[in-house]
Amino acid sequence: MPHRLALNIDLSAALAADGSAPEWVELIPAGPQVVGRDGRTWLFDADDGAEVLDVFAQRGVDIAIDYNHALELKAPKGEESPAAAWIPQLQLRGGALYGRSEWTPRGGEAVVNREYRYLSPVFDYDPSTRHIKRLVSVGLSNKPNLRLQALNNEENPVSLSAALAAALGVSADATDETAIAAVNKLKTAKAANNEQPSLERFVPRADYDALQARATNAEQALADRAKAELESAVNAEIDAALKAGKITPATETYHRASCADQAGLERFREFVKAAAVVAPDQGDLSKKPTAPATALNAEEAAMCERLGIEHAAFLAAKADK
Repeated sequence: MPHRLALNIDLSAALAADGSAPEWVELIPAGPQVVGRDGRTWLFDADDGAEVLDVFAQRGVDIAIDYNHALELKAPKGEESPAAAWIPQLQLRGGALYGRSEWTPRGGEAVVNREYRYLSPVFDYDPSTRHIKRLVSVGLSNKPNLRLQALNNEENPVSLSAALAAALGVSADATDETAIAAVNKLKTAKAANNEQPSLERFVPRADYDALQARATNAEQALADRAKAELESAVNAEIDAALKAGKITPATETYHRASCADQAGLERFREFVKAAAVVAPDQGDLSKKPTAPATALNAEEAAMCERLGIEHAAFLAAKADK
């Protein structure tokens, strides 16, 4: 049969940021061994904690925080045993048992005014193994037995959010010292990375800009050279076609425009190879005919058909030159 025991413990919770009584309060310190100031010991490991939570959930009744264990001492005699707070939720944090407290106006005021500074849990334990099995009630007290912090300390220990704890690599109930140490570790790692960046992944900005400028200049130089080479080749091909009589001065501009890129130049070369001689006498290309031609040669006629130009309009434009 489990034995029941009431202990005075110094609670690890502080006043809330707004000066009100704390919401989450520590009820049983982390084990596996719980030692009282009077030298008595109990065991409270992970399995014990899970059993305490399971029993609480099965009962489905909030646990009361009373004044000086009135529920255990006065209620059986029919005397008043008002609650200072109610605990509707229990939680394990780092092996310690915590409870979420909903304070009554009187109970919260008693804590804020330091009328009571500590909590004394009443729990059942197995006398043969001394393992804690069930939390029965909690009383406000001023005689701490277990070595925990006071109820109304000046600072309020706030649990880290799950996301922040994961980012820091610590548990949600980590102390300020542990969280600060994790932050400093991250800062040190970041500073070391900034001072000695991996050359496999990073290069100095000045070197990167120099390489970028060289690449841009090289691309432009290649483009300029290609343009000059194409222009030179086009001039050579046009001049050769004129001298061979394969094209006439009247169509030079047209053919030059068609050679705007390498593909156009190749098409012009193929055209010249297959074209018939349309202007046999091209010895002096600077001389204009003494009279306008009255008929189109084969090349001119083909060009007009391709471009949809009337022969007469072409002859009139030709005569104006």
